[in-house]
Amino acid sequence: MSLRYRLLIVVLGVALATTLAATGATYYWARHEIDELLDYQLRQQALALRDKAYLLGNVAVVEPDPEQHVVIQLWDRRGALRYLSHRAVDIARPLRYGYANVSGSGDDWRVYATELGPWIVQLAQPLELRRTIAASAAWRMLLPLLAMLPLLAAAMWWIVGRVLAPISALADTISRRDDVLDPIAAAGLPGEVALTVHALNDLIARLKEVLARQQDFMADAAHELRTPLTAISLQAQLLERAVSPVDSADALAELKRGIARSTHLVERLLTLARLDVASAHEPTQQVDLAALIEASLVNARLRAQDHNLVLDARIEPAVLIDGVEAQLQSLVDNLLENALRYTPPGGRVDVELVARRHGAVLRVADSGPGIPVAERARIFDRFYRVPGTTVQGSGLGLAIVKRVADLHGATIEVGESDAGGALFVVDFPAVRDAR
Repeated sequence: MSLRYRLLIVVLGVALATTLAATGATYYWARHEIDELLDYQLRQQALALRDKAYLLGNVAVVEPDPEQHVVIQLWDRRGALRYLSHRAVDIARPLRYGYANVSGSGDDWRVYATELGPWIVQLAQPLELRRTIAASAAWRMLLPLLAMLPLLAAAMWWIVGRVLAPISALADTISRRDDVLDPIAAAGLPGEVALTVHALNDLIARLKEVLARQQDFMADAAHELRTPLTAISLQAQLLERAVSPVDSADALAELKRGIARSTHLVERLLTLARLDVASAHEPTQQVDLAALIEASLVNARLRAQDHNLVLDARIEPAVLIDGVEAQLQSLVDNLLENALRYTPPGGRVDVELVARRHGAVLRVADSGPGIPVAERARIFDRFYRVPGTTVQGSGLGLAIVKRVADLHGATIEVGESDAGGALFVVDFPAVRDAR
C-alpha cells in the first residue's frame, strides 16, 4: 500500500472516529439539556393547574389529544383518582413529591408530582420521547459531517499528493543518476526528507570509503602475491632440475617454505578482507579477554622455547569486554606473533592484562630492535614494513590489529619498552550496561 493511501485511510479514519465521538457527546449533552428543559416544562404545567384543579376534579376521564405527550393525573386526599388525561395509561400514585422515573403501561415515564391545595397532581412524560428528541439532534449534526467525508477524502488525496511530490521527484532524480556514488542534493527538500537524504549521503560516503579500501586492497594484494608466487614457481623449477638427492631435498625444503609463506600471506589477506566488511555496529557479546589470551599463550610459549625466548605473562582473571571473539583472538595472536618474530634469541616478551574501571588494558612489550619514533605513525598501514627490517613478514599483522581495535572502540599506543624494544598498549572500553 502506498504512503498516500495509508495517509488517506488514517486521516479519514480519525475524522470518522472524531465525528462519531462528537456525535455521541452531542447526544449525551442534548439528552441532558432536553431532560432539564422538559422537567422544567412538567413543573410549569403542574403549577399552571393550580387555578384549574377544581375544574379537572369534576371530570373523571377525558379523551386525550393525539398531540399531547404529557399524561395528567389528579388525586384527592383520600387517594381517589379524580382526573386522567389518557385512558390507556396506568401510572401508580406517587409515593413522594418531585421528579422520578417510573414504569407504567409497558413504558418508562418521567413524572413530576406536587400538592396543589386539596389535590395531588402528577404529570408524566414518556422517556422514549426524550431519547428520540436527543437522537434526532445528534443525527442532524452527524448527517452533514458524513456528507462532507467524500469531499474531505478528495481534498486529502490532493493535499497528500502535493505534500509527497518532493519524495516522488527525489526518487525520479535518484533513478536517473549516472554516478550512483555521488551525493544527493538536499536543497529545497522538506526537513523530514532532507534528514533521509543526509542519511543516504552518509551511507554513500561510507560505501565509497569501503569500495576505495577494497580497490586499494586488491591492488596491494595482487602486487604482494606476485613475489611469493614467482618464488614458488622458481623453486618448483629448481626441484625439477635437481640431479642429486641432496639438491632435491634442499629444493623441496625451500619450496615448502615458500608455500608456507604464501599460505600465511593469503590467510592474512583473507582475515583483513573479512575485517574490511565488518561493522562496528554488528552484534557483540561479553568476551573473557583473559581466557582468550591464555589460549593464545599456549602456542606462543612453544614458539618462545624454540627461539630461546623468555615469555612472561601477567594476566588478571575474568577480564570481560564487549566484542567479537574471533576478531579479538586475531588481534592477540598478531600482537604476540609480531613480538616473538622481532625479538632476537635470548630476548624476552612481556604480556600484561589488567582490568580498569573504564575497561581493560593489554600491554605487549619485547626486547627487539624497537620502532623508530618517525615510523610509528605508519606501522599500521597495510604492507608497510620499517625500512632496514631483515625479519621476514607480510606487513599485514599490525594492520589487522589496528582494524580490530577500531571495530571495538579501542585505542592503540606505540612506545618503547623498558628493554628498549617495542611496546604496544591496547586500551579497551568498559562493558556496556546491559540495561
